[in-house]
Amino acid sequence: MITSLQNSTVKLAASLKQRKHREATGLFMAEGVRLVEEAIGSNWRIESCLYTEQALANQRVQAIINTLSARDCRLLAVSGAVYAKISDTEQPQGIMTLIRRNSQALSSVLDTDQALLVILDGLQDPGNLGAVIRTADAAGATAVILTKGCTDLYAGKAVRSTMGSLFHIPLVEGVIYEDLIHLLQEQDIALLATSLASARNYLAADYKQPVAIVFGNEGQGVNPVLLDKAEERIYIPILGRAESLNVAAAAAVILYEAVRQRC
Repeated sequence: MITSLQNSTVKLAASLKQRKHREATGLFMAEGVRLVEEAIGSNWRIESCLYTEQALANQRVQAIINTLSARDCRLLAVSGAVYAKISDTEQPQGIMTLIRRNSQALSSVLDTDQALLVILDGLQDPGNLGAVIRTADAAGATAVILTKGCTDLYAGKAVRSTMGSLFHIPLVEGVIYEDLIHLLQEQDIALLATSLASARNYLAADYKQPVAIVFGNEGQGVNPVLLDKAEERIYIPILGRAESLNVAAAAAVILYEAVRQRC
């Protein structure tokens, strides 16, 4: 039982609340029973698991510990006081894992004639980011691509908001516009951008072709560089007095139109 905050793994876990340490170590925290279960069911590398004795009363936690004990994963039982200090949630469930980041190369997710790519351009809210990844996973998107400048994919709120979809859909981070545009053109993947200007109804677009759909920053929308290169601009009609849809809601509407056309 670890009772000291000076334990090296405990200090590492606490440091991962900050982006600079996540980037320096290549690790991030996934906390809570469901997220840990989803991580176990994926090919992401779980390096450490910290849990409390109280959490072991949960049969699902017992199953997690039994599974991880058979893998190359460090297991640490920590006191409730220690766990409370390192937890990143308001109502801790007493179990967390430290996981190696698993971002893929852009070229590896484009080589498919069934491409349904979600491009997130400059999103700043981690809850929105996670929600779009969850929707993309549910809709069968082939990958989610984050342009350089997006909020951190591995922030606690973003990870939790994916509800485990983070571990089940290919992800590409930090993509610059020039590389993205070049590779989409090379693979003959149509680029569609959400926009309110010079756009047509999203229902009129062809999603049966290999396609990449850009959803932009919450305040500024899609960057002009991508707008200028888009083969088509699309919008969702607003019938009430709301100015716009939340980006996660817009992604759900458009992606499920793509699902409808492809079924």
